[in-house]
Amino acid sequence: MISTYVILKEVKIMDKAINNASQTRMSWIAKVSAHLHGIYAKNEHKKGNIFMHPFRVMVNKEISDHVRSWRFIILIVIISLTCMGSLYTSLTNISDAVKPNDPEGTFFFLKLFTLSDGSLPSFLVFVGFLGPLLGISLGFDAVNSEQNKGTLSRVMAQPIHRDYLINAKFVAALMVISIMLFALGFLVMGLGLITIGVPPTPEEFLRIIFFILLSIVYVAFWLNLSILFSIRFRQAATSALAGIAVWLFTTIFYGMIVNLIAKAIEPSKMAMPNQVLSYEKLIMFLERLVPNQLFSDATTTLLVPSVRSLGPLTKMQMIGAIPSPLPLGQSLLLVWPQVTGLIAATVVCFALSYFIFMKSEIRSR
Repeated sequence: MISTYVILKEVKIMDKAINNASQTRMSWIAKVSAHLHGIYAKNEHKKGNIFMHPFRVMVNKEISDHVRSWRFIILIVIISLTCMGSLYTSLTNISDAVKPNDPEGTFFFLKLFTLSDGSLPSFLVFVGFLGPLLGISLGFDAVNSEQNKGTLSRVMAQPIHRDYLINAKFVAALMVISIMLFALGFLVMGLGLITIGVPPTPEEFLRIIFFILLSIVYVAFWLNLSILFSIRFRQAATSALAGIAVWLFTTIFYGMIVNLIAKAIEPSKMAMPNQVLSYEKLIMFLERLVPNQLFSDATTTLLVPSVRSLGPLTKMQMIGAIPSPLPLGQSLLLVWPQVTGLIAATVVCFALSYFIFMKSEIRSR
């Protein structure tokens, strides 16, 4: 009996020691797990604050929708083919454009963007013509399609700010446009560098960068205009037709109207020089009321450094002038009014879109 009691007592002591050790081990594992879980939760919280912001999520979603849509793919194929065609035209005629006493001989690389033989327009003309279509196509159904599908009210039911939606629509489309225009510009530069073997000078490179930035602002104007129409009109087809109608009016019909006005108020041949000068300034003012002319004047001045003035010049102003290209700083000063006008028009369109969207009814009918 004594031996049995001793054995049972030793067994109880060993079981108690094992249980204590197990509890100690489990408590240590629990502490480590809790510590690791705390670190993971903290990292996830930081990750959410930095990378998973609602505005960033909405922008990523909009970019994904644009890139994967057939509409964007068709547009980028058309624009790429036309740009490659204009590049081929400029490369085949670039040898004929080099002249012995040409003041633009030091800006040989810029001819890739401006040279044309008449069969196809230059890269500059193609961007000015097809850029508005790109902006209109990315924004004409930005808001009304969400409202017609009933997803707009669901998105606004989430704990996010209302202006996140309109801002995300604009930022996402602008990022897609910027990447596309920079890619096309650098593609033209790369192919031209491989073909002609002449690298661009630093000033030529800066002029091309400013040209691309100005093209982005120009397309952003049409993007904001199409977003404004998508907020104003319920049907996507109506907003698309409104944007295309404005584009056709400013591109084709407005020039015809200005020509009719110019013929109607044209001074006689016996008019005084100040009257002729006032007439020319009035016609140029009317022409620059549309963004197409502002973009054309600004980009032509940037890519053709020999352009020294965008207005009428008198004989007194031409006396003593040396036929040499302008430096980049002077060209930027010359086109600053046009650049300011484009930026102002873009900001006004976005402000109107923002104001109307913040005050409009978003519930689907």
